Amino acid sequence: MRIGIIDYCAGNPVSVMSTLKKAGISSFISSDPKALEQADKLILPGIGAFDEAVKKLEVNGITEMLEKKVREGQTPFLGICLGMQLMTRSSEEGNQQGFGWLDATTTRFNNEGHKIKIPHIGWNYIRIHKSSKLFNDIDDGCKFYFAHSYQVVCNNQEEVLCTTEYGPAFISAIEKNNITGVQFHPEKSGKYGAILLKNFVEYF
Repeated sequence: MRIGIIDYCAGNPVSVMSTLKKAGISSFISSDPKALEQADKLILPGIGAFDEAVKKLEVNGITEMLEKKVREGQTPFLGICLGMQLMTRSSEEGNQQGFGWLDATTTRFNNEGHKIKIPHIGWNYIRIHKSSKLFNDIDDGCKFYFAHSYQVVCNNQEEVLCTTEYGPAFISAIEKNNITGVQFHPEKSGKYGAILLKNFVEYF
């Protein structure tokens, strides 16, 4: 099985590969859409600005490949942090259009009346709302590592796997058919992050 990790200079693909390797799973990192097209499953890590990421993915031809392979071909896909936000229609962070795979938008945290610091950085709990193989052997209330200023607002609650409280609750994981996304960084989340990545590879 070939696990492709997408490199578009807006994430930390090496950390994802390292976490997978520790779990006994081999993967490859590439920015070449032709190479990524040969993958059985795809992971899109993300750190950085929404518009910049959209432009880099489009210029490299990765966006077009993802549309055919993931949306049309139903290849299993995991988006991490910005990688999940890119699956929405748009983001308040910029003017570019997202993939539009989810009936959702990405909005900035509002700290008015909540006394929260932005960005949200550090360990936080998840509350699981829906059964999913992505969370096999992961208990409700486990901690994962977050680093973000924006959140996904999803109109279809059936696609919401878990939420996290930071001020009000926000969506921290989604699942729609072959498409999954997590707002936290599993590659920085120790034991449970490794389990989640392994679950994606084994069950999707």
